[in-house]
Amino acid sequence: MENKLFQKHINSPIGWLKITTSDNSLVGIYFIEQHEKDSIKQPEILKETEIQLKEYFEGKRKIFQLQLNPSGTEFQKKVWNWEKNISFGETVSYLEIAIQTGSEKNTRAVGMANGKNPIPIVIPCHRVIGSNGKLTGYAGGLEKKRWLLQHEILFSEKSNLLF
Repeated sequence: MENKLFQKHINSPIGWLKITTSDNSLVGIYFIEQHEKDSIKQPEILKETEIQLKEYFEGKRKIFQLQLNPSGTEFQKKVWNWEKNISFGETVSYLEIAIQTGSEKNTRAVGMANGKNPIPIVIPCHRVIGSNGKLTGYAGGLEKKRWLLQHEILFSEKSNLLF
């Protein structure tokens, strides 16, 4: 049985976002160029995701509390589950995640998993940086990654990130 998907578009400080949910879980947040048509039916999870994203962008939310159901391989899901534990305003390297998820030789695979993350911001792959401290790759573009990290610095107790 196929789950019906619902969508809502919101304009955020980093551009238009398309939120996609099933009846009870968030399945995707996508960076889009322009607003599209919203679903007529708006399940509670869709409304709650919009509220929590708005709170995040206002600096009022540091932890998302949403039912997630990202689609991906077992390895990708392992990486994304690990990344959900990166604290607001913190960063970790691809190497650190590679070691935590199986092998320090997996840094490229971690990067590829990040590139396939269907729920950016909520699964905070923007908090993953190069071992040398540099910003590298982000599906939404490095400008969005930089903005998200700077936003978190602004609203974080810790101001240890300089981007």
